[in-house]
Amino acid sequence: MISDQVREFFRLGHPLPSEDDDSEEGDEAFEEMTQALHAIEKPVTNEEATLLMECFGDDECFGLTWTLLHIVESAPLPPVTSQPPDGSNVWISRLWLRYQNSMSD
Repeated sequence: MISDQVREFFRLGHPLPSEDDDSEEGDEAFEEMTQALHAIEKPVTNEEATLLMECFGDDECFGLTWTLLHIVESAPLPPVTSQPPDGSNVWISRLWLRYQNSMSD
């Protein structure tokens, strides 16, 4: 099941914009995405985590991507459990690395 909050964030932040977007429209969209992301309650379901992984952009989006990563990681199962293909989004690769690190503890 996917919550309304996750659906709303997905609608607004798919994918998250680049930090290079310095337009007024970008500023307004960023504020709306920030509010929508913070409205998501943790833990998310595995299905929600899978959907939210599609929102990762190319950079940190002024820290918003780190918040998204922590929300994705709140799912009951690790969202990435096998090595992503070459050229995958850096954030998906980061989830893979964090999963690997958790297995060595």
